[in-house]
Amino acid sequence: MPTVAVSDVAEGDFLLDVREDDEWQTGHAAGALHIPISEFAGRFGELTEAAPQDARVNVICRSGGRSAQVTMYLVQQGIDAVNVDGGMQMWEALGRPVVDDKGQPGSVL
Repeated sequence: MPTVAVSDVAEGDFLLDVREDDEWQTGHAAGALHIPISEFAGRFGELTEAAPQDARVNVICRSGGRSAQVTMYLVQQGIDAVNVDGGMQMWEALGRPVVDDKGQPGSVL
């Protein structure tokens, strides 16, 4: 499984958050694309339209389980994708910015 540490995700890197709506609304990385894993199959086209052609897709969830599933699927589709180790819990623990759905400081459920 291709994996990357939170510390290796630079500002401006493409980030796909696959957590559910309530998790996203409470707190997420600013600029991330949100497609819940429960809707991923039906919304796959949104990812292919949004992701830069020459950039890696960093996939994140709460702790790494759901994002690992999506990462494996993307790799099988020929997309350069990696699972963000530790997910949003590690993101927040390392002091990376987390915002709510209104752009205010958020937290990770």
